[in-house]
Amino acid sequence: MTPIEYSFQGFVDELETASDQASFERVAARMTRRLGFESFAYLRLTADDPTLISSYPKSWTERYFGLKYQKIDPVVRRAAAEQDVFAWDGRSIQTDDRKLKRFFEEATAFGIRSGVTVPIRSGFGRMAAFTVATTETIDDTERLVSERVEILRLAGLYFHAHVSARLEPHESAAEGAILTQRERQCLSWVARGKTIADVAVLVQISPRTVAFHLENARRKLNAGSIAQCVLEAFRLRELS
Repeated sequence: MTPIEYSFQGFVDELETASDQASFERVAARMTRRLGFESFAYLRLTADDPTLISSYPKSWTERYFGLKYQKIDPVVRRAAAEQDVFAWDGRSIQTDDRKLKRFFEEATAFGIRSGVTVPIRSGFGRMAAFTVATTETIDDTERLVSERVEILRLAGLYFHAHVSARLEPHESAAEGAILTQRERQCLSWVARGKTIADVAVLVQISPRTVAFHLENARRKLNAGSIAQCVLEAFRLRELS
């Protein structure tokens, strides 16, 4: 296990013990530094008020919501429209909009120069985004992404799943959408980063059968991908 993989496993273990917003913030802040970034923000947008857990300066987050920057933030807009992890910085946004330029200038002044965002889809049009940010240039950020994109993706999904399960009202899986023991078993190994071939060896069934169980789980939880299925399984407490 590499140092980064070891750090990620520690992050997953720590998420199991987090019980409130402050403890989730501490866990994510530690993982963010281990990944080579300086701060993070988890933003969930619904029809109601947005939810934010962040290690950004409080003066910046208060200003961000006070001026409703979430409505113009290009990073949030891109996260709502895309599914892949992406890197960004203020210089990459070409615009003549004075308010948008001021937004990036202010973010930079608070130490948020570039970053990486993991878009997260939820049901009924809801979305969330897990972002890690730094004062470094976009070139350094893109290098970190190329080296750690899968860890970043999993970190965002795991964080969202645990926050949803612990801090939001519990939702039970719909009748008929309960996973079988074998489906949970296969999905649990995938959640730990194992490939279908790995799971086949661990569970002692064929890769084709593993894929069959994963696809059944994905359909039952109405997920668009296996990664999203893992997220929904945690949120519905089908996995723990």
